[in-house]
Amino acid sequence: MSTGTLSEAVLEFPDNRLLIELCGEFDRNLTDIETRLGVQILRRGNVLMIHGEPDAQHEAQEVLSALYQRLEQGKSVGQGDIDREFRVSAAPVPDDQLDMFGSSPLEIKTRKKLVEPRTEAQKAYVRALYQNELCFGIGPAGTGKTYLAVAVGVNMFIHGQVDRIILSRPAVEAGERLGFLPGDMKEKVDPYMQPLYDALNDFMPGKMLARMMEEKQVEIAPLAFMRGRTLSNAFVVLDEAQNATSMQMKMFLTRLGEGSRMVITGDRTQVDLPRGVPSGLADAERLLKDVPRIAFNYFTARDVVRHPLVAAIIEAYDRDAEGTA
Repeated sequence: MSTGTLSEAVLEFPDNRLLIELCGEFDRNLTDIETRLGVQILRRGNVLMIHGEPDAQHEAQEVLSALYQRLEQGKSVGQGDIDREFRVSAAPVPDDQLDMFGSSPLEIKTRKKLVEPRTEAQKAYVRALYQNELCFGIGPAGTGKTYLAVAVGVNMFIHGQVDRIILSRPAVEAGERLGFLPGDMKEKVDPYMQPLYDALNDFMPGKMLARMMEEKQVEIAPLAFMRGRTLSNAFVVLDEAQNATSMQMKMFLTRLGEGSRMVITGDRTQVDLPRGVPSGLADAERLLKDVPRIAFNYFTARDVVRHPLVAAIIEAYDRDAEGTA
């Protein structure tokens, strides 16, 4: 690849077929990059010419080159991949932070898809999930806390590192009203567990997941159902942990058995407990922050990987909270 003058950067790509994939249908990938950086990208044969400010040209070159390398590796390029490359180019990882994964890209292989963390906080979180027996993921909605944890759990199950996957949530709003809902207990609590089902369905074929649930290799249950159990050789996720009471959190953490991994995820700003009832997530963070072999990972609005408006909404609420504090 070669670079022209400051007013025009030129990228030449050897494989025209891959270049077509890079540009996207109706050049929508190029349009996305142009909009983000305020540049103009023109295609002539197997060459892309980038017009704009020098810094914006340079960033466009980096993003386009990285995306083309993905295509050379047989991977696809979609909206999420473009978003990830922009985040990476904005915040490169220092050399001294590269650990057991070396300089290779972080990838989580599941039965249905390849999952790649999109932000530096997500990368650090995935590393922590593989390296620690107990890991906390704390931050706003849409930052991939639960999604990535479930993906790692599926990956560990596939490779025989755990024998089962156990996913749990506090059914806070159910409480005494469960008895008034129609159906058996499973039908009463399933609406609260639906985000966990959604994550698993993203990573496993339906028939495989159904068989594993029938054989109890995958369990999805409310937090209250964990009492009295010892969870051995399992990958265990507690989602929405900010809605666990202090006693429930202690109960859950002490279920950790031999050969197991445990992940606690939550958002401190979305506590639905009754007024005056302290959050077990906050207590665990305070009591365990200095305990060795327990990892705490934090996310902000910058790590939101849903619609861009979600990040803007979270930042607006955060600013309002700071103003009224």
